[in-house]
Amino acid sequence: MSARPKKSFGQHFLHERGYIERIVAAIAPKPGDRVVEIGPGEGALTLPLLDAAGTLTAIELDTDLIPQLEARARDRGALTIVHADVLTVDFTALAAGGKLRLAGNLPYYISSPILFHCLAHADAIADMHFMLQKEVVERMAAAPGSKTYGRLSVMLQLACRVEPLFRVPPGAFRPPPKVDSAVVRLVPLPPAERPDADPQRLAAIVKAAFGQRRKTLGNALKGVLDEAAIRAAGVDPRARAETLAPADFVRLAQTPAP
Repeated sequence: MSARPKKSFGQHFLHERGYIERIVAAIAPKPGDRVVEIGPGEGALTLPLLDAAGTLTAIELDTDLIPQLEARARDRGALTIVHADVLTVDFTALAAGGKLRLAGNLPYYISSPILFHCLAHADAIADMHFMLQKEVVERMAAAPGSKTYGRLSVMLQLACRVEPLFRVPPGAFRPPPKVDSAVVRLVPLPPAERPDADPQRLAAIVKAAFGQRRKTLGNALKGVLDEAAIRAAGVDPRARAETLAPADFVRLAQTPAP
């Protein structure tokens, strides 16, 4: 029996076999991989991932879905279900010194907070394969100067390799969402390739810079960096945030506060 999708959880269950197979092929799980699925829903991805990896941890907030998920996974492998809001899950502790492979069809209304939560545990993650609203994936991969380039683009590209994979149409879900979806691969960069700057200061500068996009950096960063400090980082205070490359924000974060 199929579950009734709940609006409160932003549920849209993937059901089209062809797209399920494409996602599993993109993840390419192997026996022994530490696969963690966020929001398994009815198990459309869970079961083929479990078949391939042998073990899987699923994080599910909706208690109504858990019994049928356990029943469907019986005799398919070792499934562990964590009943929790994913934003409260400590992926570093879950990895226990190893590396996790995250996957999931993320609820659109909370996708950005989930992405930032995952970034905070990047050292414990080998890769991530997520399905999101197509516009969000476009923002994640956007280049400086484009209308979709923003805070999410900068923070993700400084921490990960971002690789959009393919679009998924509304008809592949039950109920069909009002937007197109897309699958993206995120691979955390090695520590040596990540920004040599205080993470909190970097995040604060990027957030302030894009908080008022129409303002110049000199105005947007008032109280964080003065114009002299912005120039010292090799950045024009008259420029707007959307024209800066991710590396420019790193230099701004490395500049001493006034």
